Amino acid sequence: MARTILFNKPFDVLSQFTDRGTQGSPRQTLSNFIDVPAVYPAGRLDRDSEGLMVLTDDGKLQARISDPRHKMAKTYWAQVEGLPSDDAIAQMRKGLTLKDGPTKPAQARRIDPPTSLWPRTPPVRFRKSVPDCWIELTICEGRNRQVRRMTAAIGHPTLRLIRYRIGDWTLDGLSSGQWRDT
Repeated sequence: MARTILFNKPFDVLSQFTDRGTQGSPRQTLSNFIDVPAVYPAGRLDRDSEGLMVLTDDGKLQARISDPRHKMAKTYWAQVEGLPSDDAIAQMRKGLTLKDGPTKPAQARRIDPPTSLWPRTPPVRFRKSVPDCWIELTICEGRNRQVRRMTAAIGHPTLRLIRYRIGDWTLDGLSSGQWRDT
């Protein structure tokens, strides 16, 4: 029977089990949190992003999650600088043109700040003169740093990025750094 693990990856953790090429590096990896043999991440999450990762020993499941051809929806909560207008949100819903081509339309909406979040270390920079806002984005692609590039393209750089959902799996009930079998 296949093993599937849900993990809430903290900020500043690499989404791999080893940090090859930087012997003696203080950077944390998945091995600092998960001591389970023969499971591998189904997709990646940038070091400066937080949230849900799925790890499995099932190669077919891993491919279904990480390969964009399968169009598995992934939902992100992005804290952005400034207050995006309705037009800016609409642009993400229509699809944006990034340097590597157009994105597929995203589900996008402004949301209240999530109440169940853990503190981030280090905290997001706060500027009294610049407000911030939370956006929920659901995409089916997964290009390199796509959500960050999309928010920057509408003029609202991402300050904090959390992946909340992959398919039917969510972060619900998982604290930062925690994992559980499904």
